[in-house]
Amino acid sequence: MSALAMNETLTIARLGQRGDGVAETVQGQVFVPFALPGESVRAVRDGDRAQVVEILTPSASRIAAICPLFTRCGGCAAQHMGEGLYAEWKRQQVVTALSRAGLETEVLPVVDAHGVGRRRVTFHARREDDGMRVGFMVAGTHDLIEVQACPVLAPGLERAPIVAQHLANRLRASNKPLDIQLTASEAGLDVDIRGHGPAGDALRRQLTEAAERLDLARLAMHGEIIVERRAPFQLMGKAAVTPAPGGFLQATSEGEAMLSRLVLDAIPKAKRVADLFAGCGPFSVRLAEKAQVSAFESDKAAIQALSRAANHTQGLKPVAAEARDLFRRPLLEHELNVFDAVVLDPPRAGAEAQVKRLAASKVPLVAYVSCDVGSFARDAALLVAGGYALERVTPVDQFRYSAHIELVGVFRKTAGRK
Repeated sequence: MSALAMNETLTIARLGQRGDGVAETVQGQVFVPFALPGESVRAVRDGDRAQVVEILTPSASRIAAICPLFTRCGGCAAQHMGEGLYAEWKRQQVVTALSRAGLETEVLPVVDAHGVGRRRVTFHARREDDGMRVGFMVAGTHDLIEVQACPVLAPGLERAPIVAQHLANRLRASNKPLDIQLTASEAGLDVDIRGHGPAGDALRRQLTEAAERLDLARLAMHGEIIVERRAPFQLMGKAAVTPAPGGFLQATSEGEAMLSRLVLDAIPKAKRVADLFAGCGPFSVRLAEKAQVSAFESDKAAIQALSRAANHTQGLKPVAAEARDLFRRPLLEHELNVFDAVVLDPPRAGAEAQVKRLAASKVPLVAYVSCDVGSFARDAALLVAGGYALERVTPVDQFRYSAHIELVGVFRKTAGRK
């Protein structure tokens, strides 16, 4: 806190987008982490930020956190919120973003897609004195906090802290900060290490020995496979998909299944579907159980994983997978018009270039999966301006206790605007 920090009593009016309590004062809004609407708190204030010293009047929606590191570890923002408040806060993020874009539609209740927990985690490792410190980032800093267990992780990641520490110890001679990403697969742990740089022959032998000792399915460094003892596959519908090391995955298995279910429900009669920003194919392989699919994705390794899975799965209709940068080379109207429906799941920045082409197309149905309410609202407004009706939006929560919310929006081309 600066020398201007002040100790005062604040009344919390509402929750902000990141989960902070927001107090209205004569000097403007003050954001108070871990405070809830209706609470009166004594806080140390510094500008428009404040830290709680004491909760004078607790909210009826306040509950006990499930993790002793909550408020110190930067991973969770909302373990103190009761279920009703938590769900409405996440839903309201979607409502607010759509309203700001001038859009009106039905926003359904939040779907809980946490399932058994997150199947991927990244530990950070830093050299300190003679050892390696491994853990998560302290909230609002670049400092590390050691983590023995994390209650939001899937059971398949139970060994993750021990494995990350062992691998960091093996790499301590590099004196480099490391990011160790661990994914729970059907065959065991899949690990990708970033930050070290290329591994020489001696280090590759050491890491291979470590993978054997730790019983890892696969160990990679910067996406390059060091050793693959078992294919670290993920079940996606009928298909067994082995993503590239560090390749994108939905946070939870339940989240992936729920998003896929919402997509399939949105386009039940489509016979030919384009899957844009397809990744390694979580939607494509499920869609292909009923429809012919053309999948497009800029990541060549992801497209290769999708193609292998589709080719080795019985009972699927044809899947054509193409590596294509849809930001620089979006599908044009004549390419889009052959499809009964389009599914798109772009990264956080959205898909503005592709959406402009889609808005000018004749595609009857669009199912848009988004991980960012702001970019979705921007793109949704473009589709609506091009003659689509936004029929409904379903928020999906697979990042429990975080400020993150995903959604599926369903668009239908309106009569007379083709």
